[in-house]
Amino acid sequence: MTVLRRIKDAMSQQHSAADPAPTTATIARRRDWWRDAVIYQVYPRSFADSNGDGMGDLEGVRSRLPYLRDLGVDAVWLSPFYASPQADAGYDVADYRAVDPMFGNLLDADALIRDAHGLGLRIIVDLVPNHSSDQHEWFKRALAEGPGSPSRDRYHFRPGKGENGELPPNDWESIFGGPAWTRVADGEWYLHLFAPEQPDFNWEHPAVGDEFRSILRFWLDMGVDGFRIDVAHGLVKAAGLPDIGGAEQLKLLGNDVMPFFDQDGVHEVYRQWRHVLDEYSPSLRPGVPPERIFVAEAWTPTVERTANYVRPDELHQAFNFQYLSTEWDAAELRKVIDRTLEAMRPVGAPATWVLSNHDVTRHATRFANPPGLGTQIRTAGDRELGLRRARAATLLMLALPGSAYVYQGEELGLPDVVDLPDEVRQDPAYFRGEGQDGFRDGCRVPIPWEREGSSYGFGPGGSWLPQPANWGELSVAAQTGVAGSTLELYRSALRVRREQADLGAGDAVEWLRAPEGVLAFRRGEFVCVANTSGESVTTPAYGRVLLASGELTEADGEAKLPADTTVWWTTA
Repeated sequence: MTVLRRIKDAMSQQHSAADPAPTTATIARRRDWWRDAVIYQVYPRSFADSNGDGMGDLEGVRSRLPYLRDLGVDAVWLSPFYASPQADAGYDVADYRAVDPMFGNLLDADALIRDAHGLGLRIIVDLVPNHSSDQHEWFKRALAEGPGSPSRDRYHFRPGKGENGELPPNDWESIFGGPAWTRVADGEWYLHLFAPEQPDFNWEHPAVGDEFRSILRFWLDMGVDGFRIDVAHGLVKAAGLPDIGGAEQLKLLGNDVMPFFDQDGVHEVYRQWRHVLDEYSPSLRPGVPPERIFVAEAWTPTVERTANYVRPDELHQAFNFQYLSTEWDAAELRKVIDRTLEAMRPVGAPATWVLSNHDVTRHATRFANPPGLGTQIRTAGDRELGLRRARAATLLMLALPGSAYVYQGEELGLPDVVDLPDEVRQDPAYFRGEGQDGFRDGCRVPIPWEREGSSYGFGPGGSWLPQPANWGELSVAAQTGVAGSTLELYRSALRVRREQADLGAGDAVEWLRAPEGVLAFRRGEFVCVANTSGESVTTPAYGRVLLASGELTEADGEAKLPADTTVWWTTA
């Protein structure tokens, strides 16, 4: 009996006869559900802790699934929970078919997937194909077998330069700072675009592709509805691993085409993966869940390059980092919206919109600071201003055609925690100079559920990162049922988005004339107006107000919008 069969048998025994219904019974069987879906990112270690060890886990996520259903999202994306030494918060995977004990086990994963499906939620899991952990069996075997062994061909091992091989094989630098090469005891070097504990796979080796197609099938058989692909642009490196030639390396992923990013060879990998996913499509296998999907984390120089990843025979969605990186400015936002829609239209893919995730400063803090500081910010800024803009930006995002992503806690208006003591930080980039800023811990602080308690309802114990003293004021309990709270704004927005026919569908907006600093567009009977200026403005009152991020006044067919406010109208 195979290991997978034993796991499945154990899972079947765990579930009682009181739960005989198919797990996907309540999920709408619309094949293209993902085109306008709202997908909620859960960072498992910071979402909910079931056992009091201070670390979030799968059982904690499972216990909070009704909250996500009631929030109104369509799917849940889980950041990595695989077996890992946790050198990079689980993005260093030692076993892609096992759950790390800190998060639970495969039975917990199965129960979470079943419960989510029973609530009408889909589950998307992270996949990390660019690199493994240095504790992965393949890498440990490569070290043990030495230079010239077949095992080393599965990674990028090279002799060094210099008289005694004491220099790295090329001039590439790690995204986390420092050389992208580490030397082992026998003198060879191995490539790691991120931390030394994350050696890059060699995707030219056929065993790597075979292994990941097998991993896909393992989790598809478990019932997941899709995969978010980490560093989707990084798998294939330029032939010969050429030097950059002394040019200053870019520290943020995707700001230029480098020999280690966005190489054309990645697209053949995803064409092969699409064949695997299509094996599980409802048209080929009646009775299985609706269409499974791929989502690419592909940092590319332009949205046009991003569109290459979502051609009809490749992936379904790609994160729109150009939109995430845009300042709160009407002219700049209109440019990136138009360019995104234009780029996605020829390949028939939906646009995606995102404002925050686990790698960047939360947008409530980004928008609280002066423009031009990028996505990694170390100061709190004007908290009131940031929240006002964040609320307005959310309504703008949810009014656009396509799919939207929500990062856990943004529905509470959480800011980044910018004053964490150095001794509690765990971001590996923080400990390596001249790389990413290393302040990602600020957006990963466990979220508050209750007004009081040692971890504000996160779990029965403390939390792995300290929470601010005012966290309880922003908790789910403090905002639930409170008119005008950020949580209730999100709940209302997701409800209205669902009720307004085809609000997320389509690939275009009709721009309306508006004052400087204001975006206004129509989509059928729906009108969205966003005031990004720092002053109140007067616009036409386009009909009945559906929702507004702030207070406005209407008289004589006109509306006065406060600064940094977005309004939804219906002309019906």
